Amino acid sequence: MTDLSKAFDCIDHDLLIAKLHAYGFNLESLRFLKSYLTGRKQRVKINSSFSNWSNLKCGVPQGSILGPLLFNIYICDLFFNKIELPIINYADDTTPFACDPISENVTELIEKNGNLLFDWFIDNYLKANPDKSHFLTNDNKETTLNIKGEHIKNSLSQKLLGINFNNKFCFDDHVASLCRKASQKLNALARVAQYMNIEQRRLIMKAFIYSQFGYCPLIWMSHSRALNNRINKIQERALRIVYKDYKTPFEQLLKKDESVTIHQRNLQILMTEIFKTKLGINPELMNETFEFNNSSYYFRNRNTLKRENVHTVKYGTESIKNLGAKIWDLVPQEYKMLDSLSSFKYKIYYWTTEEFPCRLCKKYIQNLGFI
Repeated sequence: MTDLSKAFDCIDHDLLIAKLHAYGFNLESLRFLKSYLTGRKQRVKINSSFSNWSNLKCGVPQGSILGPLLFNIYICDLFFNKIELPIINYADDTTPFACDPISENVTELIEKNGNLLFDWFIDNYLKANPDKSHFLTNDNKETTLNIKGEHIKNSLSQKLLGINFNNKFCFDDHVASLCRKASQKLNALARVAQYMNIEQRRLIMKAFIYSQFGYCPLIWMSHSRALNNRINKIQERALRIVYKDYKTPFEQLLKKDESVTIHQRNLQILMTEIFKTKLGINPELMNETFEFNNSSYYFRNRNTLKRENVHTVKYGTESIKNLGAKIWDLVPQEYKMLDSLSSFKYKIYYWTTEEFPCRLCKKYIQNLGFI
């Protein structure tokens, strides 16, 4: 996981114009963009004192749509470089990865290509931080990379694009962190709830507490039962504060709020992603995850998903591919036949079932097991 210092501020204007020219921009467009980028100045204010004006010789203006677009164009030829490994990139977060049964081979590949990656950063006037980069492997052996003279030790967990990844791809730490943040905001709501009406309390609950669990749920939704109970308790307490109802059972509070549990909402999001794949508006990765049994004939399984033959949690029973296929079979056929994403979202928002095959949806009795 690489780190760039002041990525948007380090873009060289002349090199950016040269890259735009290589991608086919005509001279008139290049002059227009050159005029947009150059001639900008900045100064520093401390109290009532100002520094002298300084010319900006690099960087793209931030706070506009054009800034990120120009940065993406600037970094695009990274993928035409001689780096052998696949690279996951989002803006200035660049993560090469390798897979091999022998951990030493992974280390060698990452080290070799990591140095090539940092050479590209240097050649393109970007400031890479080897001391702020991180390395994850799925074993517990202590491993060290040598990237441009900096020694990077493997970590047990790190945050990437807002998600805490650990070396076993278990997201319990991430979900526990979400619960802590939601609890803190719930405590703040409890202190001021008496000064608000019910609609204001409900709005704050959805905007500041429910939203904690709305980012990338498909990544972390297969967490432990203990954490699911913790999430349910946070949601229950939030509903009791909003409606000032401390006696009604949790299930009745959900009906009163016309909502479902956080986990069931995550399953609804999963169904929405599958429907987007059916419409052909999802990225290629999602199309590979959810493959339909398409046929020109109207068979019963025409709108079903392909499944792999898995029998254990370790080998995929709780993966979104396997779980999604099972739940998709339960979605009413008239929902699947809709041709509008907005219509499907409206329908699926009010849809639930007692037959969810998910491990977290099954009832569990201590010392007895699932029933």
